[in-house]
Amino acid sequence: MDSFELNKIMGAVLGTCLFVLSVNIAAGALFSAHKPEKPGYDIAVQEAPAAGGKGEPEVPIETLLAASDAAKGQNAAKPCLTCHTFEKGGPNRVGPNLYGVVGRAKASEAGFNYSAAIKAKGGSWGWDDLNHFLASPKGMIPGTAMTFAGVSRATQRADIINYLHTLADSPQPLPKAADAAPPAPKQ
Repeated sequence: MDSFELNKIMGAVLGTCLFVLSVNIAAGALFSAHKPEKPGYDIAVQEAPAAGGKGEPEVPIETLLAASDAAKGQNAAKPCLTCHTFEKGGPNRVGPNLYGVVGRAKASEAGFNYSAAIKAKGGSWGWDDLNHFLASPKGMIPGTAMTFAGVSRATQRADIINYLHTLADSPQPLPKAADAAPPAPKQ
């Protein structure tokens, strides 16, 4: 092979590289991406309403509890075992022990370090409070350390609350569904 043939081959390789470089520069000028202000992705999440959801009318917890099943609630509460214990005198984990939680004062389980938001909430864990908290912990008590997203189905929340109310030395009686009915209009 003489030098003229070698020059033609090298010229073709050099010309191809020059063409690819110019296409890259032109594409970069046409399709430039802007740098984000902060790294990461914005994920738009629509917050679900605390109870009911999807435009369905909110059914009083007393009515749901009348039709609830504690055995179903025990099954539904299994994911809670990763952070809580249910037995009497059980240890606190990431979350407090839930034995006797129905009717217990908020932030009162001995030996557990509650978040400032729950300490500031005050009151006791009644039927409505448990229902709203299980629906959306951060929705009911903004600033809580509980990272659980919530239970969206009202009937499942009622089953869990029914199960939790059985976890006591002397369980409180379930509220009557008639107590939740709105008063009849006066005529």
